[in-house]
Amino acid sequence: MTSVKSDFLRLLTERRYIHQCTDLEGLDALAAEKAPFAAYIGFDATAPSLHVGSLVQIMMLRRLQQAGHKPIVLMGGGTTRIGDPSFRDESRPLLDDARINANLAGIKRVFSKFLTFGDGPTDAVMVNNDDWLSGLNYIAFLRDYGRHFSVNRMLSQDSVKIRLDREQNLSFLEFNYMILQAYDFVELAKTYGVRLQMGGSDQWGNIIQGVELGRKAADLQLYGLTSPLITTASGAKMGKTANGAVWLNEDARSPYDYWQFWRNTEDGDVGKFLRLFTELPEAEVARLEALQGAELNDAKKILATAATTLAHGQDAAEAAAETARKTFEEGAAADTLPKVAVEVGAGVPVYELLVKAGMAASNGEARRLIKGNGVRLDDVAVTDEFAKVTTLGSTGTVKLSAGKKRHALIVAG
Repeated sequence: MTSVKSDFLRLLTERRYIHQCTDLEGLDALAAEKAPFAAYIGFDATAPSLHVGSLVQIMMLRRLQQAGHKPIVLMGGGTTRIGDPSFRDESRPLLDDARINANLAGIKRVFSKFLTFGDGPTDAVMVNNDDWLSGLNYIAFLRDYGRHFSVNRMLSQDSVKIRLDREQNLSFLEFNYMILQAYDFVELAKTYGVRLQMGGSDQWGNIIQGVELGRKAADLQLYGLTSPLITTASGAKMGKTANGAVWLNEDARSPYDYWQFWRNTEDGDVGKFLRLFTELPEAEVARLEALQGAELNDAKKILATAATTLAHGQDAAEAAAETARKTFEEGAAADTLPKVAVEVGAGVPVYELLVKAGMAASNGEARRLIKGNGVRLDDVAVTDEFAKVTTLGSTGTVKLSAGKKRHALIVAG
């Protein structure tokens, strides 16, 4: 990659955040100026929390602010009503306004952990594209902006072409998404002085449309920058596990479970994840990723604690690390393990407890886990797939374990 001069792009290059840029030299010159510039990333409200799959983009906004520039968090209250079709096999379910607003409220909480908000020149700002999209006059919008889009060009974009090649339906509603995203860029440029849109590599085509619309419709010099698609060493999509998405909000995934996700990182991903998801110095990252064998587990613990500190705070991260130490090194049931409250009554099937604890997606899967000798109660193997917990003993708790790394405390409901 071309040598860069600005602190912002130098850091993004060193930490391997950059996949594509519309004009790296021009953006580098802008970022090297003394005056801060504004950049944004959009997040649609399709769920009540973002997950780890969005963490690269959140970290890029954080890095932008650390380099002395202004991050804009664009909440997609308007575009969520349509749904981004990029590289999806089918349309997203349409959400009503109540669900979108509830999701927005949940998502907003995560950003205060990563960004500093305020009225200063480099303070982050959060805006909602519903504020300008919901009031558009359709005819005026088509006249002023629609004429700058080539349908031929739109059809040739990979995100659209793949859907059409597979003969999978692409609604006219979804087809409009890239136009509205491009308009967002121009609106933010006019209102907030935004010069750069960042996003994942799947947004490249949409970002280019915004850069070009800014030039054609408003004579603006805009830039686009994407991060690479992050997958694990085994090829899995980042942020997805056998137990579902790794949510960033603590009410959706506890700090302990979040710590465990990073602790279970595959060996081949340690260096990459340390660079992208922690702020450890590059020299320390290089040292940790060079560790071999059992010592690499120490690097994973450092990764887990550093990543959890960013998302949930130092106290929660250290508590999670200590819980893990007690659980795995001392064999104790630490009080800070995730808790599942139940009414024992005449007895609760262990397979139901596994589902309640998020260790299995269904009763059938839970019974198969038991039959495979993968479940323990207070460190004693469960061999009967229909076994029940009938008492919580003198301590009022029972430790439920699935495999070696997933644990929860069963407590009275």
